Amino acid sequence: MGSVNNNAGAQPARYYRSGDVLEVTIEKIVPRGFGLGFAENLTVLVPLAVPGDLLEVRIREKKKRMAFAEIVKVLRPGHERSTPPCPLFGVCGGCDFQQMNYAAQVEAKRGIIRDCLVRIGKIEVTDDDITMIASPHPLEYRSRARWHFDKANQRIGYMRRDSNEVVDVAACPILTPGLVSTLEFLRESTDWNSYHGDVELEAASGEAGRVSTFSRAAREAAAIVSVRLAGEEYSYSAETFFQANRFLIERLIESAIGDAAGESALDLYSGVGLFALALARRFSRVTAVEENGAAVELAQMNIANAHLENVQVLHKGVEKHLSRRKKITADFVLLDPPRSGTEPRTIELLTRVRPRHISYVSCEPSILARDLRLLLDAGYRIESITGIDLFPQTHHVETVVHLRNAGTSEQ
Repeated sequence: MGSVNNNAGAQPARYYRSGDVLEVTIEKIVPRGFGLGFAENLTVLVPLAVPGDLLEVRIREKKKRMAFAEIVKVLRPGHERSTPPCPLFGVCGGCDFQQMNYAAQVEAKRGIIRDCLVRIGKIEVTDDDITMIASPHPLEYRSRARWHFDKANQRIGYMRRDSNEVVDVAACPILTPGLVSTLEFLRESTDWNSYHGDVELEAASGEAGRVSTFSRAAREAAAIVSVRLAGEEYSYSAETFFQANRFLIERLIESAIGDAAGESALDLYSGVGLFALALARRFSRVTAVEENGAAVELAQMNIANAHLENVQVLHKGVEKHLSRRKKITADFVLLDPPRSGTEPRTIELLTRVRPRHISYVSCEPSILARDLRLLLDAGYRIESITGIDLFPQTHHVETVVHLRNAGTSEQ
């Protein structure tokens, strides 16, 4: 297709086509990590961009007055643009913020949180209302990984950007040294003849260099690894969820619980008990609700090892628990749903419990914004918003929001 010069006068949006090349200046980073730029009558979203970049881009897809484009050439780099530490950046689909210096990454994530709250949740919030906590280690922090095995081409790695093709990865700069060593071992020792089709392998590292691996294609149970944080020992495995950035887990626990204390606490989507153990030190009774059976078993192990007798772990879905006929009471509710978000009626049912204090931990700002709107409409008010960068080099960000029932006094 021919090129388009956006300085050549106004052009109706309908005349832009896939394949057109144009120049845009990136104004800011928006949700999903895209750089936002504008051509005549056209909003352009560009991955792997940096605010202030002047770019030559090619349109890949157009929807009405919006286009998704790819970088052809950086004509003038923004001030925060830096050299990516990984040679596969831009090819591998795992990281999309390595082109920015780390301070700029953190600020971009503040903007992503604010954008979602304002645009989706219709919540009046400014950048000053959002406290950001940076990771002390922007590299070699990630203690969890999902690797793809491509038998036909004998590759092990991550998916190519915007593709189902596996990129062969020899090393990954965001992984912990234990996971890098495991990846090297797999590349050297894999017997490709034993595989039937492509396979996914989950891996999680703990202390003392131990690594747990799990694949649904294998019969072996995942090994249990452990880590000591905030005075507690947590056991987990590659089959269960555990936060991937151990350098920020203590800050996450502190941010999520704050100064909450009282008679009863409810820990929803409780996993292996990351928050339940800390809550049990503050509340007389804690009820933890988790649907994953393997996580429930490990949570019970962690509770027993901590010699706690005031925590009950329920193996059931959160929505099912909240919809039970017997009235549920709780002074404090902490919910930490998966990236896909809460179940359809969770927030509605939670508002019927009417806890005085809610802490919502979310790894997806768009889902968080949707649910916060429901809580605000039900009579809650936001006390604080904290962004925690558990995922350096990517656009993902953890957010903790504390809410109070506007009809009750503070504890």
